[in-house]
Amino acid sequence: MTKVSFSEYIPVAPLKIYAHSSCEDLGSLVNNDIIHSRNNDSAREKAHALARIGYQSDSYLLDADCFRFGTGEAKAKLNESVRGKDLYIIADVTNHSGAYQASGYTTFTSPDDIFQDIKRIIAACNGKPYRTTVILPYLYENRQNRRNVLESLDCATALQELANMGVKNIITFESHDPTVQNAIPIQGFDNFTTALQFIREIAHTQNDITFDKENLMIVSPDDGGMSRAVYYANVLGVDMGMFYKRRNYTTKENTHGKNPVLGFEFLGNNVADKDIIVVDDMIATGTTVIETAYELKKRHARNIYIAATFGLFSEGFARFDKAYEDGVISRIYTTNLAYASEELKNKPYYTSVDLSKYISLIINTLNHDTSVNDILDPTIRIQELLAEIRK
Repeated sequence: MTKVSFSEYIPVAPLKIYAHSSCEDLGSLVNNDIIHSRNNDSAREKAHALARIGYQSDSYLLDADCFRFGTGEAKAKLNESVRGKDLYIIADVTNHSGAYQASGYTTFTSPDDIFQDIKRIIAACNGKPYRTTVILPYLYENRQNRRNVLESLDCATALQELANMGVKNIITFESHDPTVQNAIPIQGFDNFTTALQFIREIAHTQNDITFDKENLMIVSPDDGGMSRAVYYANVLGVDMGMFYKRRNYTTKENTHGKNPVLGFEFLGNNVADKDIIVVDDMIATGTTVIETAYELKKRHARNIYIAATFGLFSEGFARFDKAYEDGVISRIYTTNLAYASEELKNKPYYTSVDLSKYISLIINTLNHDTSVNDILDPTIRIQELLAEIRK
C-alpha cells in the first residue's frame, strides 16, 4: 500500500460549518464544493486516509437550530457534538426575508436578530470547538465604523463581543472600512476582495468588452471607493476616474444630518465612447451609482456596468428599472454574498456573481492551517485570466 504523508494535507481538526438560515443556499454550495474537492480523483487516496481518522465526511454542515419563543426571544440548540471541531459559522446579516411570530405579529429578521443568533450558536458550543471562525460576508454594522459626534461604535463593539466569546478569526469581504479591525488587534481578521470574480464574470457575460486603455475605464462613484477603483485600474492596465459631490456645508437637509448636494464633479480623463465599470462595495438605496451612471452618459460613455459586492437594494428597483429602460446602465453585477430576491434575479439587467468556491477555498485553506496570503491578493490570477481573455 502506498504511504501517505499526512503532514502535507491533514487538517488541524475535523471540519464543521454552521450555515445560518440567512444563507442556507450559500452554505450548501460551499459544503458541496468542499465535498467535491476532497473526493476528486487526485485526492481519492487522501480521502480514504482522512476518512479512517475521522476527517472525511459526507457533509460538513453542522446540525443546529435557532428557535423562537412566542415573545420573540430565542435560543440555539446543537443536535450534534462540536467537541474538537474546527467550526466555521457563516451568516448573512443583510437577509431580511426571514420571519418569525412575536406576540401574534409577524416580524421580519433584522441584522441585529441574525447577529444575536451567531452569538447564540457560539454560546451553545460552550467552548468545546478546537477553533471558531465567524464568516460575515457583509460585516455587521460596518457602516457605523467611526464616531463623528456622540454616536455608538457598533461595528467595533460587535467585533469585541465575538472576540470575548472565543472567536479566533473573523472573515469578511470588501469591508466598508477595514481599519475597524483595530478594535481587536490580536484576533484574526481577514478582508477578502472580489475583484477576480467580478472581472471573470464580466468577461464571460460581455463578449464585446475589451480590457485595454483605449476602450475601458474604471470609475469610483465617490471618494470612499477610490482605492478599490485604483486597484481595478492598475491590474487591468486602464485609466480610472472618480466623482465627488459638492455639498453645502452650511445647512442640513434631513434628520440624518446630510448636507445638500450642489453638484457632481468628475476627476479623470475623457470617458466618451468607452465602456465603464463602476465599482463599489455595496448598492444600498442606489442613489449614488445611478447618479454616477447618468453623469457618465452625459459625458457620452458607451456601456456602463455596475459591479458592487453587496446588492442590498434597500429602496427597491424602480430607479434601476428606469435607468435600464433609458439605456443608461447595461448590466448590474452583485455577488451571492448578500440576499437577492427572486424579483432581482429575474431582472433583465442583473447578473449574480457566485462566491461559493472562493469561500470553500478559504475554509479549506484555513482548515489545513495554511496561509491565506495568496488568496488575499488575487493579482497574479487576474493577470492569468486577462492573458487567457486577450488570446
